[in-house]
Amino acid sequence: MRYRERLSLPWWWWPPGLGVAALLAFEINKGVRGLPDWVPYAALFAVAAVALVWLGRTELKVVSGPGGTELWVGEAHLPAAVVSRYAEVPRSAKSAALGRQLDPAAYVVHKAWIGPMVLLVLDDPDDPTPYWIVSCRHPDRVIAAMSGSDVS
Repeated sequence: MRYRERLSLPWWWWPPGLGVAALLAFEINKGVRGLPDWVPYAALFAVAAVALVWLGRTELKVVSGPGGTELWVGEAHLPAAVVSRYAEVPRSAKSAALGRQLDPAAYVVHKAWIGPMVLLVLDDPDDPTPYWIVSCRHPDRVIAAMSGSDVS
């Protein structure tokens, strides 16, 4: 394992998510008289917690093995041998990279709560995907791990 990062939600998303669940549970208690008061709260807090964990489940990792170095994002993987260029996409350029400049054939893993992204341009004649653009907190570390440099 050369680099690993979970693209989890920031902690400050949890209070609003659970607050919305509490508000909905309160409304259900007002509308459904025969239901015990705790049931909507328990059910909706569980649903909110599962949804928040599910949103942050994506993992990005760079692994070295007998087949070479590979980037894994969720279940998709990309060998470093087919990457011709790497680039960091700062938060300020993210809108342009995902807007009109985005190639429809590109592989995109975008998490709105993560600012920077890494761009990996492919040089593989067998793959119709021109590039990967992936959200990550430390694009410099991903690039270093993919190119074989020391990761700090």
